[in-house]
Amino acid sequence: MINPFWSDIVRDLEPYVPGEQPKLANLVKLNTNENPYGPSPKVLEAIATESGDSLRLYPDPNGSALKQTIAEYYRVSPDQVFLGNGSDEVLAHVFQGLLKHSRPILFPDITYSFYPVYCGLYQVPFERVPLAENFSIRVADYERDNGGIIFPNPNAPTGMLTPLADIEWLLEHNRQSVVVVDEAYIDFGGETAISLVDRYPNLLVTQTLSKSRSLAGLRIGLAVGNAELIEALERVKNSFNSYPLSRLAIVGGVAAFEDDAYFQKICRRVIDSRQQLVIKLTELGFQVLPSAANFILARHPQQDAGELMLQLRQRGIIVRYFNQPRIEQHLRITIGTAEQNGQLLAALKQLIG
Repeated sequence: MINPFWSDIVRDLEPYVPGEQPKLANLVKLNTNENPYGPSPKVLEAIATESGDSLRLYPDPNGSALKQTIAEYYRVSPDQVFLGNGSDEVLAHVFQGLLKHSRPILFPDITYSFYPVYCGLYQVPFERVPLAENFSIRVADYERDNGGIIFPNPNAPTGMLTPLADIEWLLEHNRQSVVVVDEAYIDFGGETAISLVDRYPNLLVTQTLSKSRSLAGLRIGLAVGNAELIEALERVKNSFNSYPLSRLAIVGGVAAFEDDAYFQKICRRVIDSRQQLVIKLTELGFQVLPSAANFILARHPQQDAGELMLQLRQRGIIVRYFNQPRIEQHLRITIGTAEQNGQLLAALKQLIG
């Protein structure tokens, strides 16, 4: 029975289902794309230093220190940077502030499943654009009337990368629409589109510190684009929550960007582990999509993916299974430590035989 106090919007929503966060000991957790390595020690030091009497005070509502740091890192102006409580909040403001028009927005049929949820919440019309047979994004398919375009790069859950040249083609052929490139995983093998923002006023790039900078628990998201696009997001944010980032998040974020050596080292470690895992899975008969993310999408022609997921779970290994058309026989596997990857492979050898 539906509660009579619910609004019509709540009644019709189909909420996003996040990856499971089980409270089990000795779990090999490869289902939510978290970084298997901890944050920079300099981040922990900055947070510890800030953890004192100052916590009784509100944080800087503009996060100016972090904006300045990000602007210097990407060689843009601070007024081209937006901050939010994780990239999901940034995206929520994007859907409401930049993508809510009469014409439908476009995104891939296999992509981040939060996109249609935002469309339902903010009543944004949308159309799904099918991926190619090999699961790549065909940018020519987006050359049609639209109210905006959004897609992850690399895409999720496929992990496949759209080349920067294709993104530029998309921008050239959709100059009347905002193009949002969601770069949650870009640091694991791609080239950011931020280099294009000064040439294309219709481009907005979103990123997160949750993945490559190991700060999923701190909740820091950002967007970079033309200053007028950023102003729209600021107007929405300041009509919703003027203080999206805590004092700890701001200083932690600054330290994460400043410790570039640690960041590069951890990204390289994940990339190397991904390459080794793909080789070993291929030897076991898996078919693995080319990934530029910290996860892979794989299937075994002789194994049911849903059943394999359950059998792995019984062995204390959790991976992500999407029971949806075209990928219902695939598993999304987060890249873990060498030890975690080894445990996964050992279990799969037992199950497959």
